Amino acid sequence: INRGVSYWAGDDQHEARILYSAGSRLFALDASTGIPITAFGEEGSVDLRDGLDRDVTGLSVTARTPGIVYKHLLIQGTSVSEGIRSAPGHIRAYDVRTGEMVWIFHTIPHPGEFGYDTWPSNAYLYSGGANAWSGLSLDEERGTVFLPTGSAAFDFWGGNRVGENLFANSVLALDAMTGERKWHFQIVHHDIWDRDLPAAPNLVTVVHDGRRIDAVAQVTKSGHVFLLDRDTGDPLFPVEERPFPPSDLEGERAWPTQPIPLKPPPFARQKFDEKDVTNISQESHDYVLERLRQVRSDGQFVPPSVQGTIIYPGFDGGAEWGGAGYDPTTGMLYVNSNEMAWILTMVPLNPDGATTGKGLYARYCAGCHGTGLEGSPTGDMPALAGLESRMTRDAVSEQIARGVGFMPSFGFLESDEVSAIVDFLFGEDEETSIELEEDEAELSAFFAGSPYGHTGYNRFFDQDGYPAVKPPWGTLNAINLYTGTIDWSVPLGEFPELTTRGIPQTGTENYGGPVVTSGGLLFIAASKDERFRAFDKDNGAVLWETQLPAGGYATPATYEVRGKQYVVIAAGGGKMGTKSGDAYLAFALPE
Repeated sequence: INRGVSYWAGDDQHEARILYSAGSRLFALDASTGIPITAFGEEGSVDLRDGLDRDVTGLSVTARTPGIVYKHLLIQGTSVSEGIRSAPGHIRAYDVRTGEMVWIFHTIPHPGEFGYDTWPSNAYLYSGGANAWSGLSLDEERGTVFLPTGSAAFDFWGGNRVGENLFANSVLALDAMTGERKWHFQIVHHDIWDRDLPAAPNLVTVVHDGRRIDAVAQVTKSGHVFLLDRDTGDPLFPVEERPFPPSDLEGERAWPTQPIPLKPPPFARQKFDEKDVTNISQESHDYVLERLRQVRSDGQFVPPSVQGTIIYPGFDGGAEWGGAGYDPTTGMLYVNSNEMAWILTMVPLNPDGATTGKGLYARYCAGCHGTGLEGSPTGDMPALAGLESRMTRDAVSEQIARGVGFMPSFGFLESDEVSAIVDFLFGEDEETSIELEEDEAELSAFFAGSPYGHTGYNRFFDQDGYPAVKPPWGTLNAINLYTGTIDWSVPLGEFPELTTRGIPQTGTENYGGPVVTSGGLLFIAASKDERFRAFDKDNGAVLWETQLPAGGYATPATYEVRGKQYVVIAAGGGKMGTKSGDAYLAFALPE
């Protein structure tokens, strides 16, 4: 997965170059020829696993979103595993000319650094995550780079990382030249819900209390917008620290409060209760209601449970990595939103399970592939049942070690641990046992000490595969940042088969953001129906739409050539069970 590239224009001694990541490496290419620049790093690339001030051998460190260029520096975030063993998400800057690392900011602070006391004393040695995977924003005039960070790992149990966990789930403002922290604002304390900040913040200028203020607008998976002063990080609208329930999981200490902005109001519903159960048919309503009554559904920031906890909005928002569009002439922020409930169910792990194939699978694999090898209903996570008929033992072992697609590397596993997992997957001996090395005692106590796994990332659907909540299931929203109000909200996307049944437009799950033009148009694809639409930015009316060859799960770009304006969308498809594609489509705007 790669969401773009970075460009450096060059200088008197160096050619212009394109910088991008593939796997664990950062590459530099000559922008004119596409040939690797061998003077950059090692023969044209840098290993992102190096320079993290900690040994991350066998752990996954990639970059699916491009870094941002400031002068001669490329400032780069990374994607890391969200499991119990993961690399730290430290932010680094590289010299675009040589590939040399110039500075590093520890998102999991080291001794003596600000925020160190918000973790256990040894967390910097072992804890992972707190990474900026979703993109960065740059104020070139101020020399400030703004980074949204994700959750600390493991996503759903933090008993081995008790504390607020700075700088996870934070908007960070760093000096772009030195990496020095200017300010931070933590949006989720001690995250145990996978509430990563999903998109780069928008740099906006708003009229507030009669003054023009440069600000940062950060959209969230929970459906909130945090509007922060660009120089200080102070909220422009009041933010309230609200109390939430404690966790009943062994060893977990959920943070007692979470910050909730009082303005703007949420652009996604905040609680799924019986009045919000789907109404597309009586059969669907009854099916969902029965399941809903079996799980815990008490709103935002209710801790994970063995009973099952509704996460709503779901793990994919609210907002997602497409981010928001901003109209500087009106102060309007446009953001698409998912309104999907998911069910998170924790499962106790056998303390001795880390020494059997079945136990290792439960600890490292079941969260994605299911406790019964069934995969995910949408096909995002493949089923592993019957794997022995599709792959060889060697191929499976290599894939576990190296990772593939969204699957991170599990290279930290010993060969006998991998063999035990493969034995279990192939149905040969689910209780194959291995022995842990004595010199890994402290490491094993930290990682294998997690008493819980989970049953997977499970969307809550009805019996026919439609979302469990009452529509809309996906929306496009216009938020006035001057007043802190929502001006309009409309469904985004359609299920044609439901429309023919007389059901009003429901919206769909959506991935990929909007772009807004000065001519009054807002373009967005993103929806499961694989359509590309233009909306009236003033009222949300659809002015134009077309069918794409595959889903446009990306943010459009607009540009001008010889006085004519175009809009282009990448139609890569592949999400939500839709077909894959490989096309870019450009459309000319009318004169």
